[in-house]
Amino acid sequence: METPKLLPSYRPYWAKRFGTAPFFPMSRAEMDTLGWDSCDVILVTGDAYIDHPSFGMALIGRLLEAQGFRVGIIAQPDWQSAEAFRKLGKPNLYFGVTAGNMDSMVNRYTADRKIRSDDAYTPDAAPGKRPDRAVLVYSQRCREAFSDVPVVIGSIEASLRRIAHYDYWSDKVRRSVLVDSKADLLLYGNAERALVELTHRLAAGEHIHDITDLRGTAFLRKSVPEDWLEVDSAMMDRPGRVDPHPDPYAMQMSEGAACASDGVPDAPNAKPITIHRPARVPRERQVVRLPDYELVSVNPVMYAHASRVLHLESNPGNARALIQRHGDREVWLNPPPIPLTTREMDYIYDLHYARAPHPAYKGAKIPAWEMIRFSVNIMRGCFGGCTFCSITEHEGRIIQSRSEESILHEIEEIRDKVEGFTGTISDLGGPTANMYRLACKSEKIEQSCRKLSCVYPDICDNLNTDHSSLVQLYRKARATPGVKKILISSGLRYDLAVKSPEYVKELVQHHVGGYLKIAPEHSEENVLSKMMKPGMGAYQKFKEMFERFSKEAGKEQYLIPYFIASHPGTTDEDMLNLALWLKQNNFRLDQVQTFTPTPMAMATAMYHSGKNPLRKVTKSSEDVVIPKAGGKRRLHKAFLRYHDPNNWPLLRDALKEMGRADLIGNGKKHLVPSWQPTVAKPAGGKHRPMEGTPKVRGFKKPAPRHFSGR
Repeated sequence: METPKLLPSYRPYWAKRFGTAPFFPMSRAEMDTLGWDSCDVILVTGDAYIDHPSFGMALIGRLLEAQGFRVGIIAQPDWQSAEAFRKLGKPNLYFGVTAGNMDSMVNRYTADRKIRSDDAYTPDAAPGKRPDRAVLVYSQRCREAFSDVPVVIGSIEASLRRIAHYDYWSDKVRRSVLVDSKADLLLYGNAERALVELTHRLAAGEHIHDITDLRGTAFLRKSVPEDWLEVDSAMMDRPGRVDPHPDPYAMQMSEGAACASDGVPDAPNAKPITIHRPARVPRERQVVRLPDYELVSVNPVMYAHASRVLHLESNPGNARALIQRHGDREVWLNPPPIPLTTREMDYIYDLHYARAPHPAYKGAKIPAWEMIRFSVNIMRGCFGGCTFCSITEHEGRIIQSRSEESILHEIEEIRDKVEGFTGTISDLGGPTANMYRLACKSEKIEQSCRKLSCVYPDICDNLNTDHSSLVQLYRKARATPGVKKILISSGLRYDLAVKSPEYVKELVQHHVGGYLKIAPEHSEENVLSKMMKPGMGAYQKFKEMFERFSKEAGKEQYLIPYFIASHPGTTDEDMLNLALWLKQNNFRLDQVQTFTPTPMAMATAMYHSGKNPLRKVTKSSEDVVIPKAGGKRRLHKAFLRYHDPNNWPLLRDALKEMGRADLIGNGKKHLVPSWQPTVAKPAGGKHRPMEGTPKVRGFKKPAPRHFSGR
């Protein structure tokens, strides 16, 4: 893996002389105030503009500003015409288009494809401020506004739709977003490296179509260059019967001929055969051909095969370029970006952020901002590889951590600058709370590894699970003057945590605000194996440690478990067993989640194909049960809320059909009662406690668990 140029080492562009903007301009009047005649880059986003590093447009904007470029923001524009895309004038270099921190379809629709009533990334949570498939719409409007300006797309929506992908909302395989958006370049994953180099090269006069060597980018081309070796993905991971290819080095003989070694004399006029061995092509000049869009769009087995190969080619240390034909064009994906160093992470997060929404919003409440305004992101990436989650596909498996100094400095910035701070940091976390500074013990092994997860089926022997750096960070953070409490709100990987009792004790006794979120996701091994999640043994061990350390501290604290209904591989019996487990452990869940097939996730490939891409995919390989029907999904969700009287009629019918009528009755061993209350919901909207039932534990409403990122 090559050594990349460090982000702080670039020579700043000449516009650096304009200095740092308090906020990036969203109008020509603001540009005039800054003394700008034009913007070098204009970022178009589906989110409200909040100048904080947790929001992609701010982080990317501040990074480009530090490189010397003038950045403007067009946030949540009216997409009905191109006029709103002309408000800042013509950008000198390019439009950067994103849907925002969430995929626009996940943002707008529930798992049941119903329209949500609010949008957490919009002032006052107003819905309808961004279009469906926002990257496509915004890109087309940018092209209408200024047809000669390059369009670069990125962030979570573009990143996870970079190849042909199953789209849950239209129930079909769609083309790469690069093809449909007609953009010039797509940046996927954490794109800081590619973005900085791209911008400097465009500023130096290169044409965007000539820039084809940047990691983490995708673009269209007509054919494979002559100096590249094309590798058919079917030869790497055969999707069913493949006719054997002839050995190019075999001796070609006529019928009846035999070798001299067989004791048959050589023919008098025989001539030696010259064997031409092709020159060895280095891995960095190899490209893996995925099945064409036209094939994967109609063949679910080939779709699952393509998904598996893409995931196998995801380690920056050994991944090759990928190519997939769409009609007469090729979508070319360069290998994933090389992870940022700690120095580079610090450089990005230490930039000047106003840490507030743009003044144009005039104090309107933006729920996503309210949620993270007092939190600190300490790392990126996730090596868990959970099949239903897209974080790994976007941010990668290699953890990128900030230094203690940078994190503590941000805590001080929050204390000193963020309005309303009362002394509580709401989170020190990231995609997973306790992966800070965890990495492979060997850099050589890490670069050659092709496993989909470092912690499944068991924690890899080569993974360093030492949590001492995180324990030390927690202690220093809560010792910061003016800080009263440090909470940990990010999801916890408990199978890792139990490897460090010191960490669990530190967490439980100092950083839990009464409730701690963890995600067993299910109780049944059949389902957990499709999720690539650990068994319930690790959960029970963590629960015992959590309760013991809470008791030692004299605190009454609870675990908030998350579970998923209708995940691929889930049967009615699996959900029944989970419901019985919940009842046995006295869990009554207020918030439950039904599986949503998000683009590029492995579980989405299972959902669409009915095959398991965690193993080689063939027509005869393992079939996966898929609870797709609406009635089936409603039933599985009802099992998670077995205590809700509105679900009892559905559950009674299902239990009878499953031959488990013994679970219907009014005793402790029964799952649902045999009677139905006349009023399930009083005027206040809350369920009345039923006589003889345990007290419902009041959980706080959890944060949305949709994938997010830049």
